[in-house]
Amino acid sequence: MLLGTPGISYASSRPQLTHGVQSGDVTDRGAVLWTRADRGSRMRVELATRPDFKHARTIGGPALTADTDFTGKVRLRGLRPGQRYHYRIRAEGERRSEALEGSFTTAACEPADIRFQWSGDLAGQGWGINPDFGGYRIFQAMADAEPDFFLCSGDFVYADGPLVESVALPDGTTWKNTLVDEKLKVAETLEEYRGQFKYNLLDENLRAYLANVPMVNQWDDHEVTNNWYPGEILDLPQYTEKSVDVLAARARQAFAEFTPGGFGATDAAGRIYRKLAYGPLLDVFVLDMRTFKSPNPDADGATGTVLGEEQLAWLKRELRRSKATWKVIAADLPIGLIVGDGTGAQEGVSNGSGGAPGGRETEIAGLLSFAKREGVANMVWLTADVHYTAAHHYSPDRAVFQDFDPFWEFVSGPLNAGGFGPNRLDATFGPEAVFVQAPPAANTSPAQGYQFFGEVAIDAETETFTVSLKDIDGGVLFTQAIAPV
Repeated sequence: MLLGTPGISYASSRPQLTHGVQSGDVTDRGAVLWTRADRGSRMRVELATRPDFKHARTIGGPALTADTDFTGKVRLRGLRPGQRYHYRIRAEGERRSEALEGSFTTAACEPADIRFQWSGDLAGQGWGINPDFGGYRIFQAMADAEPDFFLCSGDFVYADGPLVESVALPDGTTWKNTLVDEKLKVAETLEEYRGQFKYNLLDENLRAYLANVPMVNQWDDHEVTNNWYPGEILDLPQYTEKSVDVLAARARQAFAEFTPGGFGATDAAGRIYRKLAYGPLLDVFVLDMRTFKSPNPDADGATGTVLGEEQLAWLKRELRRSKATWKVIAADLPIGLIVGDGTGAQEGVSNGSGGAPGGRETEIAGLLSFAKREGVANMVWLTADVHYTAAHHYSPDRAVFQDFDPFWEFVSGPLNAGGFGPNRLDATFGPEAVFVQAPPAANTSPAQGYQFFGEVAIDAETETFTVSLKDIDGGVLFTQAIAPV
């Protein structure tokens, strides 16, 4: 059944907010608020430190126009560190919309306990919003832990993943997808890319979660098309637009409009890569491993890129400057997993040889050597992408390339997509799979479980960094506590 936006009456003269409210990129003194209206209007925000909104201040927002599909953002500055804020957003035209409420907590300036979550992959492989399953119900379990923020590791939408009304499951039952027009084909136009975000935000679980949990977004491949890289020309019959660069520009605009990051895509300079300082215990380095990626067929060459010269220089500089105890590297691709892309091509960082660094591995090798040389301690890599959950420990004692300090990489996902894996490990950086949970067959449906998210808790007193890998209902599958050095 095809649906419009539930609960919206387009004949009303009153503007209405169509896809909830969100906050994003929250730091100790700043945040960004987001919403979307059903028509031209102006965004208005009430901000308070009390849930009853006593002594709230009103903040004028931007005009919500067709140029941005009626989305808008307000950047909040001068906030108090370690403070819970409550906000109400309205759209104002000739009349005012009803208000939608949300909340967030700013980072503390002094050491304080931190809890955050990460995952990726939503509405992939034909598995969309199924009301009979409870929709995107994993977000209910995630909300129960009351995290400070959510790190979306990419594939927040599947622009290349059309849906059908129903799918037969192995147990004889049927998966039923909610459908909208934009999910009946691959996205190519700007409107179709916008529709991917609007589809996911139809889910009540996701909207409720994002209203009270700030999001940090990065993109991966499915925001554009599967396994894409700059300059690629598609040979897929479902695409009439064959230039990936053209598609990526449209997808990037939709990504910037529909995620609550900064004002470009997503920081003030228009970059997706950025650093978020979350108090004295945590800096989050959000990477962009798509925009500067070398072609997949060339992954076995002597050199290659996944970060690019400018981003790599920025990352080294910011890691060296960081005074935070923990440096989380938010990577949309795993380091040591072999992820193929057809015959003789590699999609991920690994070139699949298991030998000395080559191709895209050369950038990672240089980064790891730099961190060792500069004394950058307590780096932890968090990623998604491969549709199962795992804990990988990297050590020079097991590696072909040995000029680095040991570190952990944790993998989690999908949120609501097909389950896959596990992938083989590449020996270049000496990874060991300390824990793996993957489905028994490729494209296992969410109804069979195998949907995952990760959760990090940093203790203010001991500064211990504890990672828990969790299932769709919030059950703990694996826990690893890491002491700072």
